[in-house]
Amino acid sequence: MWLLVAREPRPDAPDWPGRRLLAAVDAVMWPVMWVLLIRHAPQPVGLIGPFLTALAVLLGLGRTHRALWVNHRYWFTTWRWGKVLASMMLIGAVLKLSMSA
Repeated sequence: MWLLVAREPRPDAPDWPGRRLLAAVDAVMWPVMWVLLIRHAPQPVGLIGPFLTALAVLLGLGRTHRALWVNHRYWFTTWRWGKVLASMMLIGAVLKLSMSA
């Protein structure tokens, strides 16, 4: 038996001065970081490297379009993953403090 659950669409992002520029930087920064990571791989990546580079460029173009022209639908990737990284660092710091005490 299939169970379908329809979620409500995500509300529009709040608008504030400078959001379009920061969104464009965020949209370009992440694919560029992935391309740099692929280019500096310690082992040869063969055909996977150019494929992932092209995929990152295509996804980056879509993200940039959404960041510049459909800005109310763009959500910051840096904010999303920054919260995850900060919580992991906080957990690590608490574990380190609890082990040394």
